[in-house]
This record gives sequence, structure tokens and C-alpha cells, in this order.
Amino acid sequence: MAKKRVKRPKKTNKVRFAFFKSRQNQFVISLIIMILALLWLLAMLSYFKTGYADQSILTEMPDKEVKAQNWLGKIGATISHFFIYKGFGVGSILLPLMLFLTGLYIFLRIKFSKLLNTWTLAISAMIWFALLFGYLALNNSLLAGTVGYELNEYLQSYIGKPGIIAILLVSLLAFIIFRFRLTPEHIQSMIPKKKEKTKFDESELMHESSEVEENDLEVYTHKEEIIADETTATEIEIKKDDAPELEITEKEDDVSIDVNKIVNEVHEKENLSDKLLEDFGEFDPTLELSNYKFPTLDLLKDYHESIAVNSEELQQNKDKIVQTLKNYNIGISHIKATVGPTVTLYEIIPQAGIRISKIKNLEDDIALSLSALGIRIIAPIPGKGTIGIEVPNKNPSIVSMRSVISSAKFQKSEMELPIAFGKTISNETFVVDLAKMPHLLMAGATGQGKSVGLNAAITSLLYKKHPAEIKFVLVDPKKVELTLYTKIERHFLAKLPDEEEAIITDITKVVNTLNSLCIEMDDRYDLLKKAFVRNIKEYNAKFKERKLNPENGHRFLPYIILVIDEFADLIMTAGKEIETPIARLAQLARAIGIHLIIATQRPSVNVITGIIKANFPARIAFRVTSKIDSRTILDGQGADQLIGKGDMLYSGRNELIRLQCAFVDTPEVDKITEYIGAQKAYPLAYELPEYTGEESDSSLDYNIEDRDDLFEEAAFVIVNAQQGSASLLQRKLKLGYNRAGRIIDQLEAAGIVGPFEGSKARQVLIPDQISLKQFLENEKNI
Repeated sequence: MAKKRVKRPKKTNKVRFAFFKSRQNQFVISLIIMILALLWLLAMLSYFKTGYADQSILTEMPDKEVKAQNWLGKIGATISHFFIYKGFGVGSILLPLMLFLTGLYIFLRIKFSKLLNTWTLAISAMIWFALLFGYLALNNSLLAGTVGYELNEYLQSYIGKPGIIAILLVSLLAFIIFRFRLTPEHIQSMIPKKKEKTKFDESELMHESSEVEENDLEVYTHKEEIIADETTATEIEIKKDDAPELEITEKEDDVSIDVNKIVNEVHEKENLSDKLLEDFGEFDPTLELSNYKFPTLDLLKDYHESIAVNSEELQQNKDKIVQTLKNYNIGISHIKATVGPTVTLYEIIPQAGIRISKIKNLEDDIALSLSALGIRIIAPIPGKGTIGIEVPNKNPSIVSMRSVISSAKFQKSEMELPIAFGKTISNETFVVDLAKMPHLLMAGATGQGKSVGLNAAITSLLYKKHPAEIKFVLVDPKKVELTLYTKIERHFLAKLPDEEEAIITDITKVVNTLNSLCIEMDDRYDLLKKAFVRNIKEYNAKFKERKLNPENGHRFLPYIILVIDEFADLIMTAGKEIETPIARLAQLARAIGIHLIIATQRPSVNVITGIIKANFPARIAFRVTSKIDSRTILDGQGADQLIGKGDMLYSGRNELIRLQCAFVDTPEVDKITEYIGAQKAYPLAYELPEYTGEESDSSLDYNIEDRDDLFEEAAFVIVNAQQGSASLLQRKLKLGYNRAGRIIDQLEAAGIVGPFEGSKARQVLIPDQISLKQFLENEKNI
């Protein structure tokens, strides 16, 4: 009998990496590296004084009798001779400095991507200085080194001295341009121009307004705290509508305060913003790009579309519909046709006593008699008292993006975020406000128009909003659909700090970006709270009126639009790590100007979950393959009966509207982005808050060395509040949901909080901070 083979567990690198994850090990390694770097630097500095004297004994280094004059002895003399004399000369000093910086980065736990860029810059600078000193001091090997000398000799033999000067100057200018992100417009703006005395720079104005404030008492709040001394205090609340009436609460002792004087101080500061507004006008967020030009209509293709009304076809369809219904003893008292770009709506009024359900059940029979694909019966049409039968046209017409953008309905729209999706059956331009949706979910089978729909939404906003007013976060798992918008990165796109590409394609970066948006959302809500407003529109209006001080953290808030193409791929890959921040943003982000547009080709229940659907009341369905998919996206049938090629259903505010999506081709998008990208831009893309993702596995490891860096700080927050909840850590420590939940699990494993109790907050098992401090010290000593 054969022996059963026992599977051996696979070896992992967990133990190996645990050594480097330990904070103590990192501390020791960083100290060793920094000490070695300082010793190396000391040896090099000594070499400039003792190098020539030690050269004669380099070949006799093994002899114990021979002594080197270098401050670090024979080893210091040998290493310095190799890097300075045989290497890059005086520029080699950058090497120990970079080694010290490496140790410092490990000590401070800074991202190594920044360190790699600094190393690259340092090595380039070392070569540049070697070439420079080789050109200026040919006979001094300590300045240029052997590399600088030989490189200079080699280049001079081919391009001469003028060529070397050109290389040095061009490389220096290239460094300055890329390092400081200079453009011709920036250089032009540096040239001083004559200014009229009545015109002031916005930044000077803000600085001037901030200097008028006294004792850091904020001009724009309605509550003031006056501290008389260290032991007594009185809080005075000034009501906005009834300023003279004061509500005084004694905290310890009676304090004699001249109330009228305090009121006059506050009223003066409230009048300051009115004076600034009267003298200088509203703050203009578009001032930095004041010469920005919106895209023109000629960038979009004109298809000269027109709806061809074939009266013969209309009459034949009317007769066939009437005859089919007559075959089933259904009489029609009236029938009317409305011709649209791709579909004609036939409205019928049945005779009295006819059940609507009877007509609804004849959908397939009518489609058979008309020999048409995509018959849809609306029984009844809301608000009309008629029954609608939608029949595809034999010769559909294209709805161009140019026709909807140039329409008066879009041009004269006063919506915050207008999107022109296309035209209705009655050939009217359909424009909706994304700010009121507030989020949009799009679904449809492959090749039915989802990507065109996304481009139509983005194009509409590019034609209507200034770069200062709106930013896009673009997520493209397919890596090919949204790449055209890279050209407008510094105008309209937002991304994480230090990210090279603004179009996000990597799953890990998607998770980090979504959590960063959650942090941005929390930060914006804090600003709204301080400004005593409820939404972004009121906040920005108050900021423009100069009632919010930038020195107190206030800033103009642009709208942020998160666009995700192929959401199903993200859900299948990352699951809850994607769904959880999406749900948070969908639930809370509307008021602070963050809106979501999500597209997927798989509208199944495991992709579009109940949480997602509940927070996306506005939905667009292109043609899908089954009634089940239609019910998933629209909560009803209809999407499976569309004819494709941009034919879509829009569901919002309890109404279902059939549209023909406006067609915007790839060359048109390319022209638009090229037009915008050629204009003066901001120095950088709009930076989202930095978010550090967790690198641990999905299964939590509660080893002390693997705990989160904020574990102890989080423990003190929980114990101080006596409330064990992840939302508390999110608010207090500005964390994402995933990281806060993981810290809560670690606190449970440590015995600081109790187990999960459903909707209730976890029980805190440690009574006060003194006990917690003792608990943590005992834990470290074990």
C-alpha cells in the first residue's frame, strides 16, 4: 500500500522580513550606517590634507611598521585614495553624505522612493563636478579625480573645449528646469512689469488682511474665548442674529470684564472682511491661470446630423401596431409618433376596458410584426396617461458631442457640474447636474458605449469648468481608456504625492488613492465645521467674500470627480479594500464636493452590491445581455431590450429616460487635451493627502513588533474616550477605515478593548491612562 504523501508547508519570507520590520532593528541599522558615513566623511576630509603624504605608503599597507597620516589610519587613506584620487575627485564627498542620509531615512521611516531619486541626483552631480573640475584644473587630480581627468581628455579629443562647455551648461539648465518645473510661461512671468497703484496681488492682499488681526482672535467665528489668567476664565457666546445679548457662563470665579469693549472688538473684525470686499472685490481662484482659454467647439467633429422622418415607415409601423393589437381584440382609440435620433416612440390610447397588462404581454408579438430589435413597452408613460411603444429606427442618426455642447440648454446652464449625455426620444438635449445626483453608476456589456459615456461626462465638465474649480481622479485598470487625459495632468488631474503617473492603473495605488480621498473628505468636513457652513458651495462663497482666513487653514476647495472604468476588475482583485472606501465616499462626500462616476461591464450582484446601489441613486444602463443584469443596475427590465451603440437608459429621481448617448471619438478627446495641455498650467498636479498603506497580509499578525506605528497613540485615544470604535480613531488620528479597523483588532488582541458587539462600541477594558501606561511598559518588559 502506497504511503500517503504529506504536503510540507511552503517556506515564507515572513521571518526574514520580520527582522527589518522591527523598530529596534531599524534603529540599530540606521545608527550603524550614519556612524560609518561620518567616519567615511572624516577620512575624506583628512585626505585633502594628508593625501599626497600617504600616497607613497599605499603599496606598503600590509606592513605594520608603516603608519598613515590620515585621521582614520590606513583604511581611511586607502578608501579615500580610491574614491577621490582614482575616482571622482572632490565630488566624491557626496557619497558619505548620501550614506548618512540613507541611515536618516531608515531612522525616520521615510519612503525609499524619495531616497532613490536623491541618490540618482547625487551621482549625476558627482559626475558633473568631476567633468567641470577636469576642465578647469587639468593637473589637480584631487579636484577632478582620475575619472574627471580621463573623461575630459576623451571628450576634448572629439568635441573640443566648446563642446564640453556646452555639455556642462545644457545639463545644468536641464537640471534647473526639471527640478523647479519651469516653463516658458514661468520665465516670462518672472520678468517685472509695470503695475498700476490700484492693483494688488491676491497673496499680498491675504497677507495684509491677516496682519490686521490682533491676538490671534479669528474674525469670522461667532464664538470667542477670553482667558483672564491661568486660574479664572469666562466663555462668552456672541449670537449672530442678536449680537448685543450675551450668554455668560462662569467656570470658576467671577471675572470683571468690560463686555461692551469686547463686543466692539469683535464687530470691528467682522467689518474687516466687508471692507476688504468693498476695496478689492471677491477672491478670484482662477487668478493664477487667468489667461486660461476654454476648449472651442471646432475641436469637436461636426457630423451634420439630422433626423430623417420617413412618413411611409411611420405609417407602416402604426398600421402594424394597430393590426397586431386588433388580432388580440385590443382596440386603439388614438396613436401618435415621436421621432428621435435612434428610436421612435409610438403613444397609444387603448379603448375603455382594456387592461394594460394585456398590452404589456404582447411585447414579443409586436416586435415580430415590426421585424424590429429592441421593442420596449412603457405601460403607462408617467404623467401622460398613454402607453408607449419604443421602436428602433431603420436609419438611426448620430448624436454628436458638438451638437449637445453647443446647445442653449448646456451653454446657458447654471448647474454646478453640468453633464450633457445626449438627446432624448423627443430630440431634446439632456443635461443633468452631477452635484445633485450626487454619484453616477454606469453599466453595460462590452462595446455598448460605456467608455464613450465616460468621455462625454468628462468632456462636458472640461468645456464648462476652469482648472481651479474641478479636479479629476482617474482610475483605469485596463490602462488604455483614460490615458489621453495625461496631457492635462497639471491642469485638471489630482494624484497622490510623489506618484509619477496621474492615471491610476495599479490596484495597490487605487486602494491608497481611495483612502486618501477619505482623508481629504474628513479634512474638508473639518473646514466646513470651522466655517459654520453646510456644503462646499456655501464654503467657497464665504471664502471668495474674504470671510475665511487662509492662515487658519482655509483654502478654496475645487470639486473632485473620481472616475473609475471597469469597477468589476477592482472588486474581483481587492474586494472589501475597494468597496469600503467607495461606500464611505458615496455616503458622505456629497456635501464637500467629491463625486463618483463608476463604470462596469459586469452589473452582477457580487460587483454592484447592496451597499453600492444604495448610495448611487443615479444610474445609466447601456445594453446588457440578460434581464437579471438589467434588474441589477436599474431594479427593473429594459436594459436588455436596448439596441446598443450608445442607446441607454438613465434612472434618477424615480424616472427612467431613454437617451442616445452623445458620440465623442478618440481623436476629438485627443484634440481637446492637446489644446488644454498646451496652455500655462499649475507647477504640479493637485496633490491629495498622503496615505501610507499597510504592507501586512490580510490575516492579522498580533506580534508586538508587527503592530501599527500608531498603536500606542490609538490606545491612549481609546482609553481617554472610553469608547472602542474605529470611527473615533479615524476622526482623531486622520486614518482610513481599513487601518483604523486593523488597529482596533490589534487593541483587542492586546486586551485593551473587548470583542465586537454588533452596532455597539467595543468595551474598553483599561480604566485610565495611568493604567494603560503601566500595561504597555509591562508588555515591553516581557
